[in-house]
Amino acid sequence: MPVERVPDSVYGLFNDSFPPVLDGVTLTVQNYAGWLAAHGRHVCVITPWHPFDPKHPDFEMHRYFSLPIYNRRPYRYGYPMVDPFIWRNCRRVPFRIVHAHCPFSSGRLAAYAARYHDVPLVATLHSKYHTDLKRSLPPFMVEYQMKRIRRFYNEADAVWIPQARVEETVREYGITAPVTVVENGSDLDAGPGADISAIKRESRRRLGVSDRRLTLLFVGQHIREKGVMVILDALTLVSRAGLDFEMHFAGTGYAAAEMKSRVAAAGLDRQVKFHGVVSSRDELRRLYAAADIFIFPSMYDNAPLVVREAAAMATPSLLPAGSTASEVMTDRFNGFIVGAPDARSYADALLALDADREAVVRAGRGARATLARTWDNVMEEVVMRYEDIIDRHHHGRKY
Repeated sequence: MPVERVPDSVYGLFNDSFPPVLDGVTLTVQNYAGWLAAHGRHVCVITPWHPFDPKHPDFEMHRYFSLPIYNRRPYRYGYPMVDPFIWRNCRRVPFRIVHAHCPFSSGRLAAYAARYHDVPLVATLHSKYHTDLKRSLPPFMVEYQMKRIRRFYNEADAVWIPQARVEETVREYGITAPVTVVENGSDLDAGPGADISAIKRESRRRLGVSDRRLTLLFVGQHIREKGVMVILDALTLVSRAGLDFEMHFAGTGYAAAEMKSRVAAAGLDRQVKFHGVVSSRDELRRLYAAADIFIFPSMYDNAPLVVREAAAMATPSLLPAGSTASEVMTDRFNGFIVGAPDARSYADALLALDADREAVVRAGRGARATLARTWDNVMEEVVMRYEDIIDRHHHGRKY
């Protein structure tokens, strides 16, 4: 049944993708929507149309015309300019506040809705958009889009970032607006009284992994920018060194076929498992719990949600020095940092950690204690910040 709407009471969440497309940002928006709805708020999600649209009975949703993005399936690019109904819906829904999680097509709709209803616009910068644009557009179009991105964030009532170090990216893009750090949470946390050791043992049993075998995990887009080829090269090196390991990949992307070919060519078929897109959160929780180490050599990501998800299951991450993600990590306390995002550095680190399993267990405990925040905890902060922004907007104060 549709959610009953109360005038000027709707929390608008805008993003260029939403489940069934799965990534850190879509899961963040889904958790925002689910939490707000579960706590009595009226929510409306605006996102591009997708052919496999699951039902969302707890909140209102409007999708707009979109087409597949070449070589980036299942992502789609939205075209609101050719969809008159979405503009009508943006005018009809009585928004109280509008939160854009992307500056592109959904961001333009969010800015329009905020202006039309005279309500504040919150804009979160999640991704390294310049890197994304360079991958698919000629240089003159990249600069044109970056100008639009700068204007979008500079004109927002509030700019949020998921981690302090993301401010470097913000300033690099020429965005001058003040920023506020609002972290992401995890819906995988087992709870304060949970026996994580027992959960990890049971997850390994169900996955068929022996206690002695070093179990590694990567969750995310299978694209070169995430460092997936570095992982494969490192696995080849540790295999030659005689390491007993098992590697699990969850996700998909344009490099997935090449990754599988390289695994076969290296003779690693028995040690490397490809799970594809894991849509079940329970299954993903088991993968995180079964892993000894979450391996993530990406220099591309701003504040990857997957590192916090792994931490919720007491699985420490292995990250490259200088990455944004490593900012929240102290080496050997709540994770591990390697000197460079290259195969030799990662291979040496894996061999050393296999010989010191107690260090891995300790870092997993540290990760769970320091990096894992529940969505309850995060969203209580979000709602307080929303109310402050609404009050400031009402009194004519932008920041």
